[in-house]
Amino acid sequence: MIKFGKFHDKYYKLLLLVPIAILLFSLVYLFVFNAQNDSFIYKDVSLTGGTSVTIYGDWDKLQAGEFLKDKLDDVSIKQIYNFSTGDQVALIIETKSDMEISKINIEEFMGEELKEGVNSNMEFTGSSLSESFYKQLLIAVFIAFVFMALVVFLLFRTMIPSLAVILSAITDIIMTLMVVNLLGIKMSTAGIVAFLMLIGYSVDTDILLTNRILKRGEGTINDRIYGAFKTGITMTLTSLTAIVVAFIIIKPFSGVLTQIFTILIIGLSFDILNTWITNVSIIKWYANKK
Repeated sequence: MIKFGKFHDKYYKLLLLVPIAILLFSLVYLFVFNAQNDSFIYKDVSLTGGTSVTIYGDWDKLQAGEFLKDKLDDVSIKQIYNFSTGDQVALIIETKSDMEISKINIEEFMGEELKEGVNSNMEFTGSSLSESFYKQLLIAVFIAFVFMALVVFLLFRTMIPSLAVILSAITDIIMTLMVVNLLGIKMSTAGIVAFLMLIGYSVDTDILLTNRILKRGEGTINDRIYGAFKTGITMTLTSLTAIVVAFIIIKPFSGVLTQIFTILIIGLSFDILNTWITNVSIIKWYANKK
């Protein structure tokens, strides 16, 4: 502990260069990505508009994809399994093509007529409605950030510690968004909700850390950081472990929950970096000067 404290006292400012480099890379990547795709994320049909068709049965995903890729616009296919038996029960085919064109081509692949509620389920969402919903979700994320920032400022009543907490949460989201895009994940409404959840996960450990360093008088700054680290890393790793286990179990059965868990796993991993390097370094720098 003493050796690490001396090492950290000497190099904690230099350690800031690691998250700064990752943040700068993430920002450049997202800027280029937005220029190429006219959006900061890949969107699925729930955010772009299009047709979602669920066909019941043990259909081959690869054959369906090969057959439909040149017939429908931007096709995405997911397999759905029975939770208790592990058997495939359906395919979900999503495309930007309209319902009638989708219906004709999927029927051609199946070799039978699509019958609502019998062998299939079809949903169509207009592009204007999806775009409106997407904007409302972004507004919800922005409002959540504003209220989070207000609570942090009211709690600490000082500029630099409050900005450090907010910066850490923003950085978690930017870095997570970069990795999500690199993985080619098409974001649904559930994905946006996952980012809302990530704000809460990000802020709690940062508030714990800042509160321990600035508002507790006992021990040295390094002692307070170490005490906060033991509590905070236990919280984060407990949440991360539970989410990873849930991800492994639920992945074959629910695309929605899989996307939420994927985003939270990536975000919590970055939160460890941004809390215990970025935020620690800024708060320690501030506390030493104070």
